[in-house]
Amino acid sequence: MSAARWPIVLAVVLTAILEVMDMTIVNVALPHIKAAFGLTSDQTVWIVTSYIVASVAVMPLTGFFVRRVGRRRLITSAILGFAGFSMLCGLSWSVGTLVLFRIGQGLCGAFLIPLSQSILFDAFPREKRGQAMAFFGLGVVVAPVFGPTLGALLTEYFSWRAVFYVNLPLAAFALMLIAGELEAEETRSLPVDWPGLALMLTAIGCLQMTLDLGETHDWFGSKLIQVTALSSAVAGVFFVARGWRKRDNIVDFSLLRDRSFAAANVAILGFGVSMFGAIAILPLFVQGLLDYPVLDAGYLFIPRGLAAGVSMVVTGAVLLKRIDARLLVVAGLGLTGLGNMLLSGLNLDAGFWDLGLPGVVTGFGMGLFFVPMSTLAFQNISSARQDEASGIYGVTRSIGSSIGVAILGWQVSERSQVHWALLGEELTATRQAVSQYLAPLGLTPTSPEGAAWLAQTLRAQSAMLAYQDAFLLAGLAAFAMIPAALVLQKPRPGAPAETAAA
Repeated sequence: MSAARWPIVLAVVLTAILEVMDMTIVNVALPHIKAAFGLTSDQTVWIVTSYIVASVAVMPLTGFFVRRVGRRRLITSAILGFAGFSMLCGLSWSVGTLVLFRIGQGLCGAFLIPLSQSILFDAFPREKRGQAMAFFGLGVVVAPVFGPTLGALLTEYFSWRAVFYVNLPLAAFALMLIAGELEAEETRSLPVDWPGLALMLTAIGCLQMTLDLGETHDWFGSKLIQVTALSSAVAGVFFVARGWRKRDNIVDFSLLRDRSFAAANVAILGFGVSMFGAIAILPLFVQGLLDYPVLDAGYLFIPRGLAAGVSMVVTGAVLLKRIDARLLVVAGLGLTGLGNMLLSGLNLDAGFWDLGLPGVVTGFGMGLFFVPMSTLAFQNISSARQDEASGIYGVTRSIGSSIGVAILGWQVSERSQVHWALLGEELTATRQAVSQYLAPLGLTPTSPEGAAWLAQTLRAQSAMLAYQDAFLLAGLAAFAMIPAALVLQKPRPGAPAETAAA
């Protein structure tokens, strides 16, 4: 790649960082936003949900909009819109305006990841795509890992509004680079498949709402969740059945007939469940249960992020040239699963490095998985269809992340109740072990103080066991994707992508 193209590389990596970091950086600030506006838990959920629903719903349309308005115009408009709505989020004067501006953020940010990926593929020759994905991975995978750390620092030393303002200088720099380097493209007028568009938006939007709101609304015990789940299922079935062989469908399903691309979408879905699900519950675990200060909870992600960054660079620059990419993917899934398994073995006395070292293992796994997987996924996709394929791949990753957050959050809540009931059966005033446990504290099971201490201990132990179950599930999700990785086609360095998947 010529030196003149490096500004584009830096620009698209920055745009990727903008989008994915915003998903995790805001989570740390939610308690402060909740206090500032006097929100309930349900209202707080919408601050996160509104962004994700808007982003996931329009991400598959990336290829369609590129053909209509051009890649340069779309990405510059998306960056400008994202920056503008970020500023408005920081200026929000009520929860209603904040949710509205978060929707705007999501709509604009949806195009940043797919466009960044396809631009990088064009900027690098085929034999250097591993390097391209290493750079891209630094934005897509490392940024959300460091997001909680940066969010904690900004919230602690400035204000929750700063987590939105931090996007502005990054967006300005990326826009300056792209405006000077990215060439304009020819566009063409395309008819809009309005029925297909409506079905797709309904299916994805309702699925995302089901996942994001399920835990707070008692899942299928809620009429709202029943309606959103049924609407998603019905719209999804009609969308796929109607568009599977339709040449002008709003999303090109023929891309999924490629074995490597289809298998990669399955693998990235499960990887999203494992990685992002664990990242989502880890701050809750260390802050809510282990009583870590917000800054210490943020620092906990630094070893994981550094390991992921090193792993991606080494994988893209060295390992992909010497080892079958499929074996690297399997190793990455194995290390990601192992890291989560190690977290499942912790207890209430876990120290910083008891938590940090499993993160290092997972971080190395993230780099080993992401770089070769992205290369294998697009090995048969022509340049003309990369934007479309990147949109599909991006929304699959996002849905996997949402499934992971929803399932692991539900696991913690549900299993806490199960363990409470099981442990509670053992904590009776007549059991000798209970009296022996309280004796060194100068308490008895029948005293009010003793009963309160037992209740507090019971809550903590029940929650600890629930988190162990959740991290175990995250580990199993990574291991379960290994068969999908083995389905991938063997990489063919000499095969021209332009002749494949046509």
